[in-house]
Amino acid sequence: MEFLILPDCAAAQPFARAAAGPGTRSVAHASGRPWLVGRWEDEECVLVDGGRNRLALLGPTRADTGPLARLLDNSRAPHDLDSLARSLPGSFHLAASFDGRTRTQGSLSTARHVFHARIGGVTVAADSPSGLTALMETRLHEETLALQLLLPVPWPLSGRPVWTGVETLGVGCWLDVRPDGDAREVTWWTPPEPDTPVARAADAIRDALVDSVAVRADHQDVISADLSGGLDSTSLCFLADATDARLLTHHWEPMDRANADTRWARRAADLMPDAGHRFATAADGPVWYEAAPDRDGASDDVEGPLVWTRNRAHTESLARTVRDAGATRHLIGVGGDELFGISPQFGWSLIRSDPLRGIRTMRRFRSVNRWPLGATLRSLADRTSFADTMARAAQGIDAPPAPRFTPPLGWGRGDPRMPEWATRDAVATVRRLLNETAARRPRPLHPDRLQHQTLEVTVTSGHAARQLNRSLRPLGVTFETPFLDDRVIEAALSVRVADRVVPGHYKPVLTTALRTTVPDAVLNRRDKGAFGQEAYEGLYRNRERLAELCDALRLADLGLVDAGALRAALYRPTPDTRALSPFENTLACETWLRSPSAVAPLAASPAGGPR
Repeated sequence: MEFLILPDCAAAQPFARAAAGPGTRSVAHASGRPWLVGRWEDEECVLVDGGRNRLALLGPTRADTGPLARLLDNSRAPHDLDSLARSLPGSFHLAASFDGRTRTQGSLSTARHVFHARIGGVTVAADSPSGLTALMETRLHEETLALQLLLPVPWPLSGRPVWTGVETLGVGCWLDVRPDGDAREVTWWTPPEPDTPVARAADAIRDALVDSVAVRADHQDVISADLSGGLDSTSLCFLADATDARLLTHHWEPMDRANADTRWARRAADLMPDAGHRFATAADGPVWYEAAPDRDGASDDVEGPLVWTRNRAHTESLARTVRDAGATRHLIGVGGDELFGISPQFGWSLIRSDPLRGIRTMRRFRSVNRWPLGATLRSLADRTSFADTMARAAQGIDAPPAPRFTPPLGWGRGDPRMPEWATRDAVATVRRLLNETAARRPRPLHPDRLQHQTLEVTVTSGHAARQLNRSLRPLGVTFETPFLDDRVIEAALSVRVADRVVPGHYKPVLTTALRTTVPDAVLNRRDKGAFGQEAYEGLYRNRERLAELCDALRLADLGLVDAGALRAALYRPTPDTRALSPFENTLACETWLRSPSAVAPLAASPAGGPR
């Protein structure tokens, strides 16, 4: 699926002609001018024609056109669709035309996102930068590429496009475009307060997950799913097994024998006798950091460096297996950890909402993580604002990593650091971007650190999932992430902080929600598999190939990376898997710079004139 959203004016009509090609479909505004132009299958789009008002839902969802038509009849402005946006299951783009005024939005996680640009004097929106860069003159935003080397990239910079002139929507916003092509961003959603007891929120979480899986099984003879053995993906398998589609699961045995994933996966498979189950050893597929044997699954990375580059070859191999088995949708458990796992900020938030329980919990956290008492107390007492935290982080991006046992109770996912092979110019550029952003005093996604962090990592995973699906589009398979759907996110964020961690229980909110739907034999797992051996083995096997990249490093040509320092680091052993993460960011950027996607938009026609 790919599409453009055009304003209801004559100046936008040439863009519809430029986007036309084999298989292109078009839906008009009430005026007859083109509104929605692109490619999609019938089951991927719900269209409702309400005369002067029109609505399109693009992506897996479930909606009755009769009530939708009545809603459009009774609506006077795009704002009147807020209640609809808050009620539908699945993951989709919502697009509406109200007598030529348009509303366009994606999903909260950005797994479905909206990009837009000012082209020829009007605002054009799209589900991907590729639709926009084909219509405009643009160039690589080298500052943004430098930012991609940072680990982690803090919100709101984490969603910054790599192409000049391309913008994105904020979380919980929709794009309001008037018929003359002028646009503004409108906030329609804010995170719920975490004040719902888990006993009450559990029903909403379960219903949302059941619906999210069900809409992806609609119109499917076969649906594929990861059966990793972990709680998240395994739960999705049981929900998929309850649909009318035939379930086919896939499990890759981990290299580390201490990882119990395979034992749990086989236990779950035995409880789903009607499904097909495929178990493969690590030797049956590519290792991490391996180049794919061909690039037929990697032809559309215009959005930028792929976050999940390290196991891209493995993912493409799995996508081909899924396709050959007759499935077009593959369920993965991404989002489960983000919404239901333990975040360090839990203690910071709990001690403010329930001090006595917070003190007891922090004693356990400190003991397990070996945090020094003084540092823990200082972190708990810290009230630094979100903007000031970003300004402080800017000063330390080239400092040595924080001590291993530093309590990570701040706003973000850790202290951002540039890799040791980043050039001084790259470090200075990133520091300036952080300082400039901090000076604008951005607000966090929620005033509470735990809520902010949960949303930030959810958006980060949505961004990665969106990129992955764009890159896999030529294979005809999408990797679906039900945990990242709006209804699931809302329900999870509403849970009272004190209910999110229960001593002796793993992901207690999720297991409570699914207790009547997923067997206890699966929900009783209390640990999570680790994949450090995959990282080390992949780096060891591919080190020579990765080092060869340094002979003609594109990042070095841009003045962002010292090729010699990167090569030396590749051959330096490290006992800590966290030290491998900077390699992944750098590899993602370098791989992308060598791909056709990094240069194709540069041949686009001048601004204002479609090709």
